[in-house]
Amino acid sequence: MAERVVGIIGGSGLYEIDGLTGMQELEVTTPFGPPSDRIVSGTLGGVRLVFLPRHGRGHRLLPSEIPYRANIYALKKLGAERVISVSAVGSMKENVAPGEVLIPDQFFDRTQKRDNTFFGDGLVAHVSLADPVCPELSAILHEAAGEAGAVAHRGGTYLCIEGPAFSTRAESRIFRTWGVDVIGMTNLPEARLAREAELCYATLAMVTDYDCWHDEHEDVTAEAILATFQRNVILARRIVANAVDKLGGAPSCACGSALNNTCISLRETIPAATLQRLELLVGKYFR
Repeated sequence: MAERVVGIIGGSGLYEIDGLTGMQELEVTTPFGPPSDRIVSGTLGGVRLVFLPRHGRGHRLLPSEIPYRANIYALKKLGAERVISVSAVGSMKENVAPGEVLIPDQFFDRTQKRDNTFFGDGLVAHVSLADPVCPELSAILHEAAGEAGAVAHRGGTYLCIEGPAFSTRAESRIFRTWGVDVIGMTNLPEARLAREAELCYATLAMVTDYDCWHDEHEDVTAEAILATFQRNVILARRIVANAVDKLGGAPSCACGSALNNTCISLRETIPAATLQRLELLVGKYFR
């Protein structure tokens, strides 16, 4: 049986999981430049995990500076079939409290500055993003979170804003009227690119605050987010470890064929350099 590889995107301390063996740091090159940082690889329960710190070690990259294409491509290049994104978010719902977790099944985009497609330069593809989260992986994450003792909510909408500033109070109140559940700054570009790379993708959203809409709670600050997220890191490690126990088999979802019949450019019109750059992603459809 082929080795199963799971990509983990999150903070730099997530790889400190009990039982993780054979750890090494990998420098990965991609046609889209270097990823956010070196990738930590290790094995847990027969599954190889590859950890990528989204903002780089030392948290030095703004949300709009993260090399999303390089990050997803690097995980694909290392053999990942699934990607678990661990992210700090604000809650937009009274019943989703700080310290709890939510596994969203939808995203809403309010960004303007992100590179969020691998395509272009003569190759056009239109993937379906109606359901942007892998249902199989999100179900496993929800089950793993419950086993870890977390208060876990399955389903909901993640609103992705540009940042790095938090919302104004007016924005936060308007966003609530849209019916979104949590707010963050990073996950939608990842979800789009993971779909184009035919990777299963799901988010483990660690709730740290109530943004600035809640009259009975302090407004969100970077200090408060970091304090709550650091407390949640141990919980996130437990959830990831529990999920890995359930990920030994091949995915049975449709994520691995997401590009089928989506590349609409005529083969003879696509520049050779474009096909070469995207060989890892589209090669099987043009051979």
